[in-house]
Amino acid sequence: MALFDDQDPEDGSRDEGELPLRTPESFVQTALFFYGALGCVALVWRMWTPGASILYPGVVPDTPISLVPALGAGIAVGLISLGLSELMTQFTELGESLADTLGESLMGIGRAEAILLALASGISEEMFFRGALQPAVGWFLASLIFGACHFLPRKELALWSLYAVGMGGVLGGLYIYTGHLIAPIAAHVVVNGVNLPRLARRAEEQAASGAASGPGSDDDD
Repeated sequence: MALFDDQDPEDGSRDEGELPLRTPESFVQTALFFYGALGCVALVWRMWTPGASILYPGVVPDTPISLVPALGAGIAVGLISLGLSELMTQFTELGESLADTLGESLMGIGRAEAILLALASGISEEMFFRGALQPAVGWFLASLIFGACHFLPRKELALWSLYAVGMGGVLGGLYIYTGHLIAPIAAHVVVNGVNLPRLARRAEEQAASGAASGPGSDDDD
């Protein structure tokens, strides 16, 4: 899933009439605008819905926990998710293909930009899917919708969609169990904050390795 149009390898020129190249900067700006709008929609939705604040689920758990343990639970879930995704990448072809495909879409994104995207996506998606949608449609349906929104009709990304459904369920359960939106936000931000820079770096290293070992890399006799 390449984000950036191909350009001439020599001078970067394009044929007249072609669309402008998408740059990492424009991608980040577009993504931040989208996530900002998503967060605003979630806030307005929950403000106009009877019930508790967006920070808390509609049903208070029997044994609510305090904010700090909820934050710790979210971080722990995020770290466990990272471990599972790394195992899939290292030991399954589908996981490796997924990492390669997602990494290609992030090439050119710097570490600071990736972390900014991780914060924006983690906060806004949790506000919408867990804070606003889940109280309205329930845990199960919200998890399915979360997975459907991560669906793309490519074989390499099939695992991503299934993983998103599972993570949607886990994050929704975390929201209900802890009684704090901060818990799924923390888990989501931890996962994206580690994975986005790692995938971008992986793609860049593979591109550099391919260029070094490609045709013309060795001097002809």
